[in-house]
Amino acid sequence: MTRRVSDLGHSLVQKMSSEGGKEDCLGWAARDPSGFLSPYKFTRRAVGSEDVSIKITHCGVCYADVAWTRNVQGHSKYPLVPGHEIVGIVKQVGSSVQRFKVGDHVGVGTYVNSCRECEYCNDRLEVQCEKSVMTFDGIDADGTVTKGGYSSHIVVHERYCFRIPENYPMDLAAPLLCAGITVYTPMIRHKMNQPGKSLGVIGLGGLGHMAVKFGKAFGLKVTVLSTSISKKEEALSLLGANHFIISSDLEQMKAIAKSLDFIIDTAAGDHPFDPYMSLLKTGGILALVGVPSEVKFSPASLNLNMRTVSGSVTGGTKDTQEMIDLCAAQKIYPKIEVIPIDYANEALERLIKRDIKYRFVIDIENSLK
Repeated sequence: MTRRVSDLGHSLVQKMSSEGGKEDCLGWAARDPSGFLSPYKFTRRAVGSEDVSIKITHCGVCYADVAWTRNVQGHSKYPLVPGHEIVGIVKQVGSSVQRFKVGDHVGVGTYVNSCRECEYCNDRLEVQCEKSVMTFDGIDADGTVTKGGYSSHIVVHERYCFRIPENYPMDLAAPLLCAGITVYTPMIRHKMNQPGKSLGVIGLGGLGHMAVKFGKAFGLKVTVLSTSISKKEEALSLLGANHFIISSDLEQMKAIAKSLDFIIDTAAGDHPFDPYMSLLKTGGILALVGVPSEVKFSPASLNLNMRTVSGSVTGGTKDTQEMIDLCAAQKIYPKIEVIPIDYANEALERLIKRDIKYRFVIDIENSLK
């Protein structure tokens, strides 16, 4: 009996997620915690009066895709279609939509709904809303489970769509919707855009390389902090960082003690914090955007030099559009590797091994058939 009730509930969720739509959507989904992705057909909801229907052309690959397809958090709902760095072309708009028209280039990031009434929504910080809905594996207002950008199209309320300038390449725009805004948000919040100030960047992956690019665009002196000497040439020559430090080299670290105004910490793995805190000037700020299993440091690292540790995740709709416009105006482009959808499983494995410079982007338009 328990098995049948469970199956019935699962079928109900699937039915609810399909009701109202008129067009079949082809995606790639994980069916279980193995995380293995394979073709999956489902139905998007009908386009409401304030909705935008988007033909997806590209979708970035984020570590969240690994974590959720493999049920790392323990609450993944299968079948699960990942992807929250979505770029595409508007193919239909609801009757009340004012910001977009058919043919516009648009992006969708890490969330697709919120209450639109709380203080955070009023301040355009929707990602902080208690009722924000993730782009995939979230529960939307109608009770359906959201499905992400490893798919042919998506229907989203216009508030959570972003205009991609026509002169900005669509494949390059995808990583801005998560990796880009994740580092941009704390940089703007903590005024890390003051020319002449000094910024340290811990980790040089999808997030870290965008922090370097924004730092240079803001006129900062950027130091990359890494445990891998193999990153030195790319940090200095490819990304234009001013300095490169091997963080496990005590002499190198000692030489730059109390020299940085800011640090963006993008490292996902566990690492000590006190050595990095010692690099901050009096009043310096470390913004944590990675997710190690614990954060541990001596109180003296904060108290003696009035330092601050701050956390952040993606960003609100105001900051996201502002970041996209900045990238277009200043020609700030992520470094990407474009892949077909049938390479997605290999891409996730390579992501786990950090074998990527610096972001995979799936060519949905030309490979999802």
